[in-house]
Amino acid sequence: MDFSAKTKFDFENLFTFELANNHQGSVEHGKRIIREMGLIAKEFGIRAATKIQLRDLNSFIHPAYVTSKEHRHIGRFLGTRLTEEEFAELVDEMRKSGLITMATPFDEESVDAIERLGVEIVKVASCSSEDWPLLEKIATLGKPVIASVGGLTLREIDKVVSFFEHRGADFALMHCVGIYPTPAEELHLNQIELMRERYPQLTIGFSTHESPDNYSVIGLAYAKGARIFEKHVGIPTETIKLNAYSANPDEVRAWVQSYKNAVASCGPASERTINESESRDMQSLKRGVFAKSAIRKGQTILHDDVFFAMPMLGVEYLESGKFKNPAVADKDYLPGEPLAESAMPRKFTKKDVIYSAVREAKAMLNIAKVPLSHDFTVEISHHYGLENFNKIGCIIIDCINREYARKLVIQFAGQFHPIHYHKIKDESFHILSGSMEAEVEGKKKMLYPGDTLWVPRGVWHSFWTNEGVIFEEISTTSMESNGDSYYIDKNIASQPREGRKTKLLNWGRYQFESAE
Repeated sequence: MDFSAKTKFDFENLFTFELANNHQGSVEHGKRIIREMGLIAKEFGIRAATKIQLRDLNSFIHPAYVTSKEHRHIGRFLGTRLTEEEFAELVDEMRKSGLITMATPFDEESVDAIERLGVEIVKVASCSSEDWPLLEKIATLGKPVIASVGGLTLREIDKVVSFFEHRGADFALMHCVGIYPTPAEELHLNQIELMRERYPQLTIGFSTHESPDNYSVIGLAYAKGARIFEKHVGIPTETIKLNAYSANPDEVRAWVQSYKNAVASCGPASERTINESESRDMQSLKRGVFAKSAIRKGQTILHDDVFFAMPMLGVEYLESGKFKNPAVADKDYLPGEPLAESAMPRKFTKKDVIYSAVREAKAMLNIAKVPLSHDFTVEISHHYGLENFNKIGCIIIDCINREYARKLVIQFAGQFHPIHYHKIKDESFHILSGSMEAEVEGKKKMLYPGDTLWVPRGVWHSFWTNEGVIFEEISTTSMESNGDSYYIDKNIASQPREGRKTKLLNWGRYQFESAE
């Protein structure tokens, strides 16, 4: 694998299997665990790494405490000591098993060992997440970093994020609770969601320490947005007993299967597709529209002339939710006969387009978390008529218009705003959500959240979006009422204002200038 400085590592849906209790200091036992995890990765088709822990014990432990019995970790570290050559055997076994190599260094000397061993990913343990001398050394490697942040407040995590970002590191974060094992009430999985919102540019993972037979937690963590999953793993023998938070191979398999089930249950992040079976089931429960008494062809059909009942007899018939006063009978109907959809043919209406646009705009603002006060006006621009609004146009929300002006501009996926310039207004665009491509005097530029674009007076410009966009327009006083927009297509300017623009007086109630 190439983890050069030019290549960003894909942390998404990565599994990390940490060798439990330093595999009792046995190279052969460690290899056995690695081979077993490699088989599990292949069995389930997952991207997985195995992780070792590196400590230079000569420098890591204070000389005065080498023989101390007061600190429970020191004896274990000394009792499971391996040489660098022995660690090299384990790293080689990871590669043979098709696994990504990963190591946690606890001191600067071990960071150098990572480089010599050719380990691909560096893991920062929670206890080291504020060890700035060690982090400085890790940052110099230029390798992908995964930092666990157990025991840190969000403000302390902010410092970790800032540290690695300022050094240009390629890194991810792991939510972690340093209680071994972690009871359900201490898992705090909502922290994953908080971290995703606070650091949207990063992959957030979950380092698990719950009981290994708790298979539901990984699914919950996935649903909250975790995309890296770490677990302590091992293989029990007659002489080796696993601790209370380390999983044996069968438990690892059940754990990964639970992840697979969660992925299938959550589905894709995009809007779901309604399958035919569901549509048929819903259709079977809907009510149709039936004639109360005989209806003659051409007769105006009012609400009192029909009744609503199930079952609907087919998609070619009118369903209750689509009936509106008045309809016109397309043929003669007998009492109890279902009305056909052709009794109420669909036709273009101004209301339908505007109502749909308002609902879509509100949804986009909610998703982008852009709040509005009650004091604003809305203009729907439809330069070639409302019937073409979904292709050409935008929604403009006027928030402030004094010596300076602030507007929010919303475009739906696939919309284009035609080429124009302003004689009076000087404006700047600031992208809040989505993306768009702007063309200024023939030069094209892609804009993403946080980007700005200055458009001086008299400069031809247009913009369009493939995915949808919300941006601020900050400008001098807006003079739209005086016709300060000059379009390259003279057909736009020749239209009456109501043909190009619709003003919403209060979009909360869908009121606009003409209700017809």
